[in-house]
Amino acid sequence: MQQATARQGISAELAEKRDRLLELLRSFGSCVVAFSGGLDSTVLAKAAHLALGDRAVAVTGVSESLAAGELDEAAELARLIGIRYEVIRTEELADPRYRANVGDRCFFCKTELFVKVEQLAQRLGVAVVCDGSNRDDQSDYRPGLEAARQRKVRSPLAECELGKAELRELARYWGLPVHDKPATPCLSSRIAYGEQVTPERLAMIDQAERFLREAGFQPLRVRYHRGDVARIEVDPHQIARFADVDFRRSVVAALKAAGFKFVSLDLEGFRSGSLNAMLGQQVVQLSGGDGKTHNDQQ
Repeated sequence: MQQATARQGISAELAEKRDRLLELLRSFGSCVVAFSGGLDSTVLAKAAHLALGDRAVAVTGVSESLAAGELDEAAELARLIGIRYEVIRTEELADPRYRANVGDRCFFCKTELFVKVEQLAQRLGVAVVCDGSNRDDQSDYRPGLEAARQRKVRSPLAECELGKAELRELARYWGLPVHDKPATPCLSSRIAYGEQVTPERLAMIDQAERFLREAGFQPLRVRYHRGDVARIEVDPHQIARFADVDFRRSVVAALKAAGFKFVSLDLEGFRSGSLNAMLGQQVVQLSGGDGKTHNDQQ
């Protein structure tokens, strides 16, 4: 992974927020960062390392829902930053509420992650657990945010009012190669609501997306629908590639080899969160939740 070229400077407003973030992290004394290797958690991990040195730890949770290559990328980013790094195993698939895959699936996943991270923090004698939620996340209710609130997880980026565009600018300033990395939600987010999350289906999705990613598609999603149907979403400008008969046949062969029975192409192209259209006005009650409509980003 190549390190990005750092910018010469940032705006006075962003510099003020950066300094506020570092001061907040220093006030914790020590912290564990739930670290996926995405933009948000990478910027937070960098800031935590700058503020706390060896008293900051980055932790990645590993399960069947983590796409191939993501753990290696996270480990390389942690090495680049210089932060202490730990990997833990999470068992969200053992929870039948998670496997049921209704609108609050992410709540149970994040609860499992934060409980395991808390246990690690206690073993390491670390004071605060942090996640990478930012200001922009607060405008759309997400089940994972409720899990963080219930577990008393701190969100320093949101607390310092840092939004996604500012985090990309900070990543460039700090020379982090994730400044232009697209969102990479977990593999379970590809499974249509109401369809069970299983290790077999996650492996099918991962294998299918690896094939298409190696073919040069980015952004990309392979959505799983009932009956082992694959719905491929790619950038609209790349849809024309599927007009080539030989290429189309190779895609069908690869996805059927992964376990899909039917292969379809979404003519609208890639849309983040497209499965949310299936929720409609469904109201999902979180355990101890508030009865709001809970839209998971996919």
